[in-house]
Amino acid sequence: MHPFTYSRASDTREALDAGRRGGRYIAGGTTLVDLMRATVEQPETLVDITGLPLREITVTERGGLRIGALVRMAEAAAHSRVRTLYPVVSEALELSASAQLRNMATIGGNVMQRTRCAYFRDVTADCNKREPGSGCAALHGHNRTHAILGTSDACVATHPSDVAVAFAALEATVHLLGPDGERRVPFADFLLRPGRTPNREQAVRRGELITAVEIPALPRPLKSGYLKVRDRQSYEFALTSAAVVLHVRSGVIREAKVAAGGVGTVPWKLPAVERHLVGERPSEALWADAAVRAAEGARPLRHNGFKVELLKRTVERQLRIVGGAK
Repeated sequence: MHPFTYSRASDTREALDAGRRGGRYIAGGTTLVDLMRATVEQPETLVDITGLPLREITVTERGGLRIGALVRMAEAAAHSRVRTLYPVVSEALELSASAQLRNMATIGGNVMQRTRCAYFRDVTADCNKREPGSGCAALHGHNRTHAILGTSDACVATHPSDVAVAFAALEATVHLLGPDGERRVPFADFLLRPGRTPNREQAVRRGELITAVEIPALPRPLKSGYLKVRDRQSYEFALTSAAVVLHVRSGVIREAKVAAGGVGTVPWKLPAVERHLVGERPSEALWADAAVRAAEGARPLRHNGFKVELLKRTVERQLRIVGGAK
């Protein structure tokens, strides 16, 4: 680990001042500290923001939900409003990491976390995300766990967050505060596909701080859930996952929101699946037909072609779990 300075911000203004000067924000530290130990990240200054008042979960005026950036993952998963209004979020959080990590890690830190690609974390390997222009060792290396959607010739690493998949499905908004004031970024635009600049992963400007993630109000009744498929059932990242949100009224699907994880360079929204569902009545045939569209545009690599079929089956299974059938 390289030397660094550490300071603890007593209020938001102090944090923003430090961030504007290049300080890196840290809360639970469950990702950043690991990367510093491996010398993947070498920040000169850490700014502890755990003292800031960003720990509330509130229902918005329109009936949505606002989750403060410093709410612990375990706290959000157990919160009665989260569990009642958006169980897909609770389930995604409970299937993330270990209990110990969920007790430390924050919502803001979770969506800011970096990939678990082994080549990214091996400082001797070529990685455009870590060192732009060096190449991507995963393209021709062992790429079983890598992405099949949203990839580029520069990067094929998956985004590791589970709850980010739920936020993508729900079309959440990220609230940011920076030197130029407040702004909101749709979750679909917050996490960036690699393109030719895989080192730029989030739409965050210098010195900006995530203050909250807001889930919009959605029509009721609303059913939702999260399914994660992995090599083992404990402390493992997704091979595929599916977040499904359905509004069914009078036996017809009025709204459908579906996103996948473990297969994309960012949480992958599935609009073709959604369009196939809206206006239809739940049935086994509908789930199967919709799920076929989940892998449209997939570009499998040498070792991860199995993810194409696994993604379809994951989406179909979760549609059946959430939506049922007659």
